[in-house]
Amino acid sequence: MRLVASAGTRPRASFVSYTAHITPERTENYENRISMAGTRAMAGRTLLEGAVMVEMRIVLAIPQSMSKKRKAQAIAGELFPTKKPDMDNVIKAIYDGLNGVVWKDDVQVVDAFVRKRYGEVPGVHVRIVPLEAAA
Repeated sequence: MRLVASAGTRPRASFVSYTAHITPERTENYENRISMAGTRAMAGRTLLEGAVMVEMRIVLAIPQSMSKKRKAQAIAGELFPTKKPDMDNVIKAIYDGLNGVVWKDDVQVVDAFVRKRYGEVPGVHVRIVPLEAAA
């Protein structure tokens, strides 16, 4: 199963006091967009129940301030986006957005391959592969 989410990656969450955990509205909106993309990709199929592998490509917009030379390097994959958003926050938002839509829970992800690169069309490309038949 494949899905593509538009740009607008958002860090995962904020912590308030010692125990309260709040998901910011922008993160929640992003997770909702992921859920909608997952629903379209599932096309009425049942939730995946067994172990799954996730391949994810996070594509960030090339900053307008980059020189032509650096933009060419970014497009060629020679320049890496060592800036926010943190890759782990994007992964968590994607997984949370797919809970109950593609799989029952993200604990089913047992293998993952993730890349974060610059590209001309920002977004997140996700491929999910069932590793075992549902019981």
